[in-house]
Amino acid sequence: MITGLAATLGLDVFHPVFWMPLLMMGMLFVLIVGGAVFDGFDIGVGVLLRMAPESERPNMMVVLSPWRDANEFWLLLSVGLFMAAFPLAWSAVLAQLFVPVMVTVLGVMLRSVSFEFRIRASTEQRPVWINRFWLGSVLTAMGHGMLLANIVTGYQQDTPSIWFSVFIGICAVAAYALLGASWLVMRMQGSLHAMAIGWARHAIRWTAAGMVAISVALGLANPAIFYKWSNTTSLMLAAPVWFLMLGCFVGIDMVLNRLSQPKYRPLSWMPFSLCLILFVCMFGGLAYSVFPYVILDNMTLWDAAASESSLRLVLAAAVVATPVMIIFNLMSYRSLFGRAP
Repeated sequence: MITGLAATLGLDVFHPVFWMPLLMMGMLFVLIVGGAVFDGFDIGVGVLLRMAPESERPNMMVVLSPWRDANEFWLLLSVGLFMAAFPLAWSAVLAQLFVPVMVTVLGVMLRSVSFEFRIRASTEQRPVWINRFWLGSVLTAMGHGMLLANIVTGYQQDTPSIWFSVFIGICAVAAYALLGASWLVMRMQGSLHAMAIGWARHAIRWTAAGMVAISVALGLANPAIFYKWSNTTSLMLAAPVWFLMLGCFVGIDMVLNRLSQPKYRPLSWMPFSLCLILFVCMFGGLAYSVFPYVILDNMTLWDAAASESSLRLVLAAAVVATPVMIIFNLMSYRSLFGRAP
């Protein structure tokens, strides 16, 4: 596949002009998935704040503290890499996605400010900042869903596409709530553990509906993508992924249904782990569907990429920054799967 693509572009597979944009997009994919997963449970816990009793909300905020700094890295690195490696696509993408990008940026800023101000606020003012953190989390999740919906529909702005964008935004809020609730199921004990089980079971249905809607819309909105998935080779690749995702949804629901019984408590890690698999499968399928385009049917990776000299500079910076980021994140996330003390 890669060799044929290089031949179509008139490039050699081993030429930097061909493989460097491909490498940059691979790194960008890792950053996006990492942000959706690791910042995702942070967003999900924020979304669930208003569903928890007021007495439990400060505890939910405190339990996020060890990972807040690490979680903020993903968005900054992914945006920075996209702007540096694919500058020709940045203005075109931003013009099409202005509203969901602004919703996301507003949510991210409100979350960051609210989390820091809550620590420094007086006891009477802390509930106010907790509520603002909740609002920022909802806006961030909604913005992510709307971004995804706009990409899937090819940036269409008609009425059905707008309603689809709103629906996927709601499903994204539920997906992050599922991820956050599953993480609380794994981390917490007592009443918050029991409440998180209920939240996750409610969120799983909306999450499944959103992922199915994205898959259907992606095929219907673009004939080339429909053909890519409908040929025999791709169906053999896709069928195991669909069954894996179905198994994850069923597995999450079955485990959650049994975690109220003490003998199943050792399985508390399973819902969160299965959620991670779901997110990776969804983003992997989306990446395969749109490849090799940055803007569907309009701009490929190589059309959007910076010059070879600029890409070499970006790659040199990434070679230095990536090991530091990996070490920092491993240190930050080393207790992610453990019980809260």
